Amino acid sequence: MDYYELLGLKKGATEAEIKAAYRKQALKWHPDRNKAPDAANKFKEINKAYEVLADTQKREMYDQYGKEGFERGGFGSHSRSGSAGQQQQGPFSYTYSSNGGGQSPFEGVDFGGSDPFEIFEQFFGFGGAGGARSKKRRDLYQMELSFQEAVHGVSKETAIKGSSRTIKIPAGVDDGMKIRFDDFDVLVRVRSDAKFRREGQDVYVEKKISFPLAALGGELAVETLESPVTLRVRPGTKSGTTVRLRSHGIVYPQQNRKGDLYVIYTIEVPERLSSKSKKLLEELQKELS
Repeated sequence: MDYYELLGLKKGATEAEIKAAYRKQALKWHPDRNKAPDAANKFKEINKAYEVLADTQKREMYDQYGKEGFERGGFGSHSRSGSAGQQQQGPFSYTYSSNGGGQSPFEGVDFGGSDPFEIFEQFFGFGGAGGARSKKRRDLYQMELSFQEAVHGVSKETAIKGSSRTIKIPAGVDDGMKIRFDDFDVLVRVRSDAKFRREGQDVYVEKKISFPLAALGGELAVETLESPVTLRVRPGTKSGTTVRLRSHGIVYPQQNRKGDLYVIYTIEVPERLSSKSKKLLEELQKELS
């Protein structure tokens, strides 16, 4: 089918019209959205059409020689005689040939090595049909974050493809998460924290309390991920008692909800006692016996 017809266009279409038509047809025929048996092949044809019509030089060639001219010119074909040009890689592989000393009209034209599925990702921000295509390997970079950077999000300078770029990491990412950007991925590594222990979006913190506070009860200031809160300790609190603070945990990436924070009480036993403290404890022991 003619490339213009394939995109629903007429000759003389503007660049904006070509791009808009491609978006419409690509969305319609993308194999992730369209389950028709021929969707993958149709989608590839649409991308071929766009690759040609969106490039001024290729479009001029197409308007002059048509689709058949492209194919005869070695659109992925091999030279039989005469001189042979260098083959480009990718779905628009191209080998020109000249017979009898004449040059192919396509000699010197760069048909590129871009993957039409990559073009689709650039437009719409998501990948294509898994096994229905041969996808280029994406560059993978690793970034190490502190616990707090992972919790609150951060913008960091890093080298991407030889150039310095500012990468914005959203709040709530966890160790081992892979963040997808336009043409590369970032694998996040998060360092552990001395105070907080993380399990998913929930956070656990141990808080030591004195024996008198555990026995008599009272108020206790506890540090959270944002700001300290005051908790009331009940009289007779045992070591290992856990208090749940709802929505004081880590935010879920790209969401408004948060995990919870759990405060675990541990009763602190002093290693050394003054003579007065020892005498008081002995009296208490007799009282409780």
